[in-house]
Amino acid sequence: MFANTFKTTILLSAMGGLIVAVVTLLGGGSSGAVMIGFVMALVMVGGSYWFSDTLALKSAKAQIISEADHPEFYGVVRNLSHRAGLPMPRVAISPSEQPNAFATGRGPNKAVVCATRGLLTSLSHEEIKGVMAHELMHVKHRDILIGSVAAGVATAISSIAQMAMFASMFSGGRNNDNRSNPIAVILIALLAPMSAMLIQMAISRSREFDADRGAAELLGNAEPLARALEKIEVIAAQIPMQVAPAQAQAYIHNPLAGMQRRSGGLNMSKLFSTHPNMQERISRLRAMSF
Repeated sequence: MFANTFKTTILLSAMGGLIVAVVTLLGGGSSGAVMIGFVMALVMVGGSYWFSDTLALKSAKAQIISEADHPEFYGVVRNLSHRAGLPMPRVAISPSEQPNAFATGRGPNKAVVCATRGLLTSLSHEEIKGVMAHELMHVKHRDILIGSVAAGVATAISSIAQMAMFASMFSGGRNNDNRSNPIAVILIALLAPMSAMLIQMAISRSREFDADRGAAELLGNAEPLARALEKIEVIAAQIPMQVAPAQAQAYIHNPLAGMQRRSGGLNMSKLFSTHPNMQERISRLRAMSF
């Protein structure tokens, strides 16, 4: 767990360094555009983080439930929350038949954990416990905040680069010795957002490994989550799920993975994935000893 936490710290620092480098390289005549882009990004990300639970639930068409609605599932979440030393989160169910789950919210006191109907009908009681333990570890580790920070920096970099590129294009006739080279601006505008995206995806993958390990430690047994991940990967590939692409990284398994494979989408490299390879996750879990 320490290795992944250290890796996340390094990656977040790299994103911070990248944004400083972009601002520095795109300075001069584009400084006003840089500030506008930065402020716009902060506003966008701040809103996304503050309303993260509402956005995620709406994207999944999920409904908050009470214990009377689904006593067994609600009881699983309550017992695991108590064991993990967390406040009881709100519990939600999405109508999707794809087995999947996610956690969202601004922090432990505002958290929501959600399972799809497919998860509750396809997995055993112990496997559901494994999945929900994983989601509660995201809450405990404040991964929603970490993901929001990473997304915020990535959005800021993209906004700054685009605003600077437009400013450079429209200031082409000005006599300004400090004005950035238009070709350099265009290259930075293209490459900086891609670099930020790759770092953001690496952070997301690292947090998944941490949540897997934390769930196994909470249960004292890695096998329920390992079996759950095996089932989820097989069934999810057969059952599509419609969610906003921006929300896909929050799920225990990428809900769009099956659709991307069928449509020939990016599936060529670990670099372009928000989730670790499922077989690697399962292998790591089964290599744990208690």
